[in-house]
Amino acid sequence: MKETVAILGLGYVGLPLAELLVKRGKYHVLGIDIAKPAVARAKKTIRSNKFSASPNFTAIAQADIAVVCVPTPVKRNFMPDYGPLKKACESIAQYAQKGTLVIIESTINPGTCEEVVIPIFQKYGLECGRDYQLAHCPERIDPGNTKWTLHNIPRNVAGCDAKSGKRAAQFYRSFLSGKVKLLKTLKAAEATKIVENTFRDINIAYVNELAMSFDKLGIDLVEVIEGAASKPFAFMPHYPGCGVGGHCIPVDPYYLIERAKYTGFHHPFLRMARAVNNGMPAYTVGLLKKQIKDAGLKRPTIGLLGLTYKKDIADQRESPAVKILQLLKMARFKTITFDPYLPTESSATSLQDALSTSDAIIIATNHSAFQKISARLLKQNDIRVVIDGRNMLNKEAIERAGILYKGIGR
Repeated sequence: MKETVAILGLGYVGLPLAELLVKRGKYHVLGIDIAKPAVARAKKTIRSNKFSASPNFTAIAQADIAVVCVPTPVKRNFMPDYGPLKKACESIAQYAQKGTLVIIESTINPGTCEEVVIPIFQKYGLECGRDYQLAHCPERIDPGNTKWTLHNIPRNVAGCDAKSGKRAAQFYRSFLSGKVKLLKTLKAAEATKIVENTFRDINIAYVNELAMSFDKLGIDLVEVIEGAASKPFAFMPHYPGCGVGGHCIPVDPYYLIERAKYTGFHHPFLRMARAVNNGMPAYTVGLLKKQIKDAGLKRPTIGLLGLTYKKDIADQRESPAVKILQLLKMARFKTITFDPYLPTESSATSLQDALSTSDAIIIATNHSAFQKISARLLKQNDIRVVIDGRNMLNKEAIERAGILYKGIGR
């Protein structure tokens, strides 16, 4: 008899998980989300008699396994908002059958399962390992990545006890082709996601700081990084840019920074990395102002190309382009925006429309559509200044065309 899996939260984590489980055909899947549009989207996306979706939490009573994929947004004080997580756990505690395996996939602080999740179940008289099983398997999704996808990316998992961890590992191994590593403690599993993204944030901050330094030294940082990357060990290339976006890298370090305060520890290194990366949109606009002055432009129109945080996706969460746009407006620049993945957010109808009405451009996202921006195209549209926030254009060709070019660190 097939087990039934309830997935709480049908967003960018829960919906792909539901799709994969249904595709594998080993489980009946119940999608639960309080947002009716999310439920409607799930029903439209997954058309199978092995799947149903509802905003009703009572469906949890049918589940053998409940996977929590609700968001944990960051508050203004940089602490995660566990409201959705708490509501999901409250619902599971009220309706779940005895022996249900509860898996938290939401991104959480080290210690959250023990300090937030387990106490909710205890309030209902339920003990972990006796009345239900609990595990944490932090989500790993890289939007737009076609090589590493949900089915083949390795995962980490741990349980409140050995049986919970083993059962959760068996569950993921039943439908994933990627390696599933069973860790010893919930805290260790919780910490992996934070450490992974903080590692990236630190290394990006390192090259962003080098970009600002090498700009003054007259050194092309991209050339340096590519040279350093020829070393076959002990170096991992990261590249500078106009800012860091998405729900993970600019957010997860704060989980650790703020959580550590409660133990009396402070993370000055992590805070410094956040400050450097948070400052890159302002640095980019600063480059623009200098180049405009050097070009002798008076009251130019700026074309901001790219509004999403990442190449070839429609996700605008924490996008540095949003901050750049705000800074341009504060500086009273007339600004034209264009993003092929966010047409309703764009003021220009096409790339050509944006170029033809701009005197200077900032590339904030390295969309594939922007790769066709050549020196010839820029010259045809009388673009005088290019700020390449993603270092994706041909610097030498643009400069030969008599256009002022400035990348991040080159």
